[in-house]
Amino acid sequence: MNTKFDKEEFKQAMIYALKSKYRKKLEDATPQEIFQAVAYAVKDIIVDEWIATHKQYDKQDVKLVYYMSMEFLMGRALGNNMINLMAYDDIKEALEKMGLDLNVIEDQEPDAALGNGGLGRLAACFLDSLATLGYPAYGCGIRYRYGMFRQKIENGYQVEVPDEWLVNGNPFEVRRSEYSTEVKFGGYVEEIWEGGRQHFIQRGYQSVMAVPYDLPIVGYGNNVVNTLRIWDAQPINLFNLDSFDKGDYQKAVEQENLAKNICEVLYPNDNHTAGKELRLKQQYFFISASVQRAVKKYKMHHGDMRRFHEKNSFQLNDTHPTVAVPELMRILIDEEGLTWDEAWEVTTKTCAYTNHTIMSEALEKWPIDLFKRLLPRVYQIVDEINRRFVEQIRRMYPGNESKVANMAILYNGQVRMAYMAIAGSFSVNGVAKLHTEILKNQELRDFYEMTPWKFNNKTNGITQRRFLLHGNPLLAKWVTEKIGTDAWITDLPKIEGLAKFAEDPQAQKEFNEIKYQNKLRLAKYIKENNGIDVDPNSIFDVQVKRLHEYKRQLLNILHVMYLYSRLKDDPNLDMVPRTFIFGAKAAAGYKRAKLTIKLINSVAEVVNNDPSIQGKIKVVFIEEYRVSNAEIIFAAADVSEQISTASKEASGTGNMKFMLNGALTLGTMDGANVEIVEEVGIENAFIFGMSADEVIGYEKNGGYNPMDIFNNDQTIRRILMQLINGYFSPQNPELFRDIYDSLLNTKSSDRADTYFILKDFWSYADAQRRIDQAYRNREWWTKAAILNVAHSGKFSSDRTIEEYVKDIWHLDKIKVEV
Repeated sequence: MNTKFDKEEFKQAMIYALKSKYRKKLEDATPQEIFQAVAYAVKDIIVDEWIATHKQYDKQDVKLVYYMSMEFLMGRALGNNMINLMAYDDIKEALEKMGLDLNVIEDQEPDAALGNGGLGRLAACFLDSLATLGYPAYGCGIRYRYGMFRQKIENGYQVEVPDEWLVNGNPFEVRRSEYSTEVKFGGYVEEIWEGGRQHFIQRGYQSVMAVPYDLPIVGYGNNVVNTLRIWDAQPINLFNLDSFDKGDYQKAVEQENLAKNICEVLYPNDNHTAGKELRLKQQYFFISASVQRAVKKYKMHHGDMRRFHEKNSFQLNDTHPTVAVPELMRILIDEEGLTWDEAWEVTTKTCAYTNHTIMSEALEKWPIDLFKRLLPRVYQIVDEINRRFVEQIRRMYPGNESKVANMAILYNGQVRMAYMAIAGSFSVNGVAKLHTEILKNQELRDFYEMTPWKFNNKTNGITQRRFLLHGNPLLAKWVTEKIGTDAWITDLPKIEGLAKFAEDPQAQKEFNEIKYQNKLRLAKYIKENNGIDVDPNSIFDVQVKRLHEYKRQLLNILHVMYLYSRLKDDPNLDMVPRTFIFGAKAAAGYKRAKLTIKLINSVAEVVNNDPSIQGKIKVVFIEEYRVSNAEIIFAAADVSEQISTASKEASGTGNMKFMLNGALTLGTMDGANVEIVEEVGIENAFIFGMSADEVIGYEKNGGYNPMDIFNNDQTIRRILMQLINGYFSPQNPELFRDIYDSLLNTKSSDRADTYFILKDFWSYADAQRRIDQAYRNREWWTKAAILNVAHSGKFSSDRTIEEYVKDIWHLDKIKVEV
């Protein structure tokens, strides 16, 4: 409860917003207009705290962290802001008195299309924690007009349509045109000598204006409001009338098109040159704008650029923002007059790098010719960074040219961005214990041996304020009642007080009723959106995450096909009814991932319409998986599918959200699953499959031969043949041939079954059998579910951020009075 909240004042602010923005009275307003008015009234409360926070920054002369990320998957802002203002119940009550339903109003808000998967959601959780803990921070990203895409499922296929999330405007954003910054692309570099110094000047370039839009990041109950700054691209000259008059219509709108394309979509398909160029432009655009602004902000209060790092840390969220290293060097040398050595010392004390995966697509590489053409001055700096770094390698390892081949930033016609991030940063962290060990011992071993002090682990976390307090209000209220305090909202380890209720019959009954209500809520959502009736008494077995082969949605659906075959053979098979729920987007150009979505929907079509199996299996694919429906899904889940090929998932954070909401993990010993099992006990999870060491061992030896399994295992053979005999696609028996080939390698020189799906199949099927048996003992299951909630304390992003602050950023807290 916010004691300062004035319901009448809020009501008047909302009515005024309707009048001034739409020229309407409450009774005439549409639901979208009412949402906007409520959001503006909430923003009025936030702005006072926002101003006070930034005045405190200046007063304390704080050190700032700039969290630089291509993605921020924020989710809806209204409910989260109300919760963190501690005004949710007050506002709900005020609206009810006006005859308005807050749930309906919240549903009018689109999810901000600023992210794709776990990387972007982690960034959002981190911003929430930074504000709640009172640490000064900016998130820096891009204001995508359409984001990745909105997913529609048509005839079982993923169809990408533009996500017009900004069509009604974003009531929480503030346009800060006074901080607009020019960003330059292309041209050439002129070298001149002046005053005894060499100067580098970019000529003949194209440029855009980067215009920042600020979004408030509200801390929980502490008056702190940090900022997510997302950059929009505007043309310098909107329309070249001279060119138009001369008939050169293309040149007339060239500026506008350059700006428009940069912020159009998240991660354009980069399997062609134009896509690669646009993606690199996006990265440089938001990094150059953010770094330029950080330098200007520093200079408002400080003179000596050689001490810039004392007041600023740049955290590079994966390799995408790595160009911050040479861009900061460019500004320090070309614009601030530092020597190379001075600039390098500042840069390498400012930049820190988080590695999120060992998958090759995240260890970005750019063709040198593209990089050089697009960023000519930055490339010169990268070339010099590489020259000096290679010299350093040769000094440490004389005569060992294999080290140079393994570590050089420029090699084989490519700029290797991850290597530049490591060379230019003072900290390199993995995001789970297992992941960090794999980086040190496998993927980045040469770098670790050269500079072991740079490497550290920061296991990811999630914010309990969104994924329990907002997403699962019934369970949140129950947790507070049971442990006698709401301190868990800002100190999640306090939730451990639940453990003593795990075997209490009354507590189990209450917990099960909450889970049942949440399952009813999800069942209603599925009926409304999918037209499928699902049984809330069935096991809700859920896999929701980005669709990638290493995450092995294919293993899950092959097992569903196996269960269906068993039911066809024996309709009276004794099994607990199971609802398999999938949600995932596949990248637009990722054909096999998109075909897997079609397979899931084709299996669903057959299974859900077969009366002979008596409703024992249902399969649901939830369209447009996003933060807002994720909250409903996590709260309802019984089983959390975390089944990536061991060694491939850096951390995962969905696993933590399921755990916090009382779902049991079905998973491999991969990523943060390892630490989840450490916390809750292996007896309260269902672990299967090869270990990371076993997978890595096979990979070093060229994999294994899945044809051996196919030829000797009639059950697996039967399932795989269903992919190519029309069983689930009678109109096109060859539809799933590519998936079949990927598992058995019948036509390709590539390694078969890269992600060991057949190798792990029976271990997975056995874990699923154990789940079926365990769920029958409801007392045991409920005890394990309560213990999962009770032992989730480690996985708060608050803990992760405190570790970043202590080991990497060294920030001071601020206290804001309003």
